[in-house]
Amino acid sequence: MSKSLYFLLILMYVGMNPMRSSAQQPLKPKYVLAIHGGAGTILKENMTDSLEQAYIEKLTESLQAGYDQIKQGKSSLDAIEAAIHVMEDSPLFNAGKGAVFTNQGKNELDAAIMDGSNLKAGAVAGITTIKNPISAARAVMDKSEHVMMVGRGAEEFAANNGLEVVDPRYFWTKQRWEGLQRALERDAERAELDHDDKKAFLPPYKDEKFGTVGCVALDQHGNLAAGTSTGGMTNKKFGRVGDSPIIGAGTYANNATVAISCTGWGEYYIRTVAAYNVSSKIQNAKMGVREASQAVIQEIEQLGGDGGMIAIDRNGEVAMPFNTQGMYRGKVTADGKITVEIYK
Repeated sequence: MSKSLYFLLILMYVGMNPMRSSAQQPLKPKYVLAIHGGAGTILKENMTDSLEQAYIEKLTESLQAGYDQIKQGKSSLDAIEAAIHVMEDSPLFNAGKGAVFTNQGKNELDAAIMDGSNLKAGAVAGITTIKNPISAARAVMDKSEHVMMVGRGAEEFAANNGLEVVDPRYFWTKQRWEGLQRALERDAERAELDHDDKKAFLPPYKDEKFGTVGCVALDQHGNLAAGTSTGGMTNKKFGRVGDSPIIGAGTYANNATVAISCTGWGEYYIRTVAAYNVSSKIQNAKMGVREASQAVIQEIEQLGGDGGMIAIDRNGEVAMPFNTQGMYRGKVTADGKITVEIYK
């Protein structure tokens, strides 16, 4: 056999060997944590350079805080709590310090957390004095036999379990207060149009940006978890509660499938049981996490709702679908590489 024919046969063997070919394929990055800081009308032309940088820095700080927990071998629940604390403590997001105002000029906070390893969950709604609602939700999960607590009872329970209590004035920010005033002016305009029977010309009021924050994580033990925290919707009335603290609607985690945190017009996420819907599509329809989460966002859109979600499956694959102009979002791989995005 000539040398040229020998080398030709070697090249043909290497090219046809499937094991060799697959080894040459780049491996998909394994993600361990993803966050969102709200979705909505988020346009670059409306964003100053300094504000954009502020969001990037805070999202990066949140991802790093959560990743540090994962890297140290802590649980996905610890990672979620650490990541969400960063966003709850920032006035940039509609959660904790940056919560929007109700029609009565109050800040009412909701949060939920879920452990994918055992399906335990905790949630709080309508609280006004607990600095970090996500920790209150975790206290409900870890230190009670319940899943959800609301209002003063939830505040008393959280305080009794050592969580930081603040004066409600802690949550006041100028930007959110001015947002309420604009909403109240719009209400007055609506009342005038209703009197003139011209209400069809005024679309229903909704927030231009849903600043709800959330986190999903996969720890070194293979356990998934999800958490969500929000101040609700500007000018909300009558004790309205959205999807964020409702397990299966705005928050869900199951080691067999996926961890989900949602942000958007909550009524639509409740009606479609959005977070659980993604898990169901993965388990029953055998969809991948990207296909399943995108399908649920499309269902919400068909009903007239908007927003987005973040998802991480048991293999560390991340999906971040949304149907708005933007969504504050980010993710970090197992080796610590952080990616942050804002616009569509």
